[in-house]
Amino acid sequence: MKHIELKGQLRQAGAKAVAKALRKQGLVPCNLYGAGIENVLFTVDAKDLKNVTNTPFTQIVDITLDNGQSYSTVLHECQWHPVTDEAVHMDFLAISDSKPVTVSVPVKLVGHSEGVKLGGKLAISARKLKVSALPANLPDELVVDITTLQIGKQISAGDLNFENVNIVSPKATIICAVKATRASAAAAQE
Repeated sequence: MKHIELKGQLRQAGAKAVAKALRKQGLVPCNLYGAGIENVLFTVDAKDLKNVTNTPFTQIVDITLDNGQSYSTVLHECQWHPVTDEAVHMDFLAISDSKPVTVSVPVKLVGHSEGVKLGGKLAISARKLKVSALPANLPDELVVDITTLQIGKQISAGDLNFENVNIVSPKATIICAVKATRASAAAAQE
């Protein structure tokens, strides 16, 4: 899984006015928590956060604070301004190399489906799946081959199997299916 680095400055807990003043300076209030560490309050430059939020990929975020401490984390939650779509607050979850992490990973479909070649239409239902794995084994994306997918067939999360990665999403979650179209029905009658 890709790593990205962020530099943060420690901050003190305060009222809404303090957080509002930080946002006016172009900083985003953040919170870091996890097993074995006490909550850490810090701020990050809003421009630096774009590398974390404006990507479809899940990344491991290495946070270095101004007091010299470093943490490996994943983005846990992000709150957005309802009008400007700017990040208002972010929560990061500290991770350890020895404990599994549950994150959402994008699904990448590869190949040309047999059903689509016969006139069917590919319908994509899930673009991400929740997986659990050690941080070293987390994939950047889940590659799903659809070349043998026929008209009326589907691929669900229960059909997938990846080495050292457990799929946490419900097994019935449909990833993609090839649906019949009028053209494929007419071709089948002929």
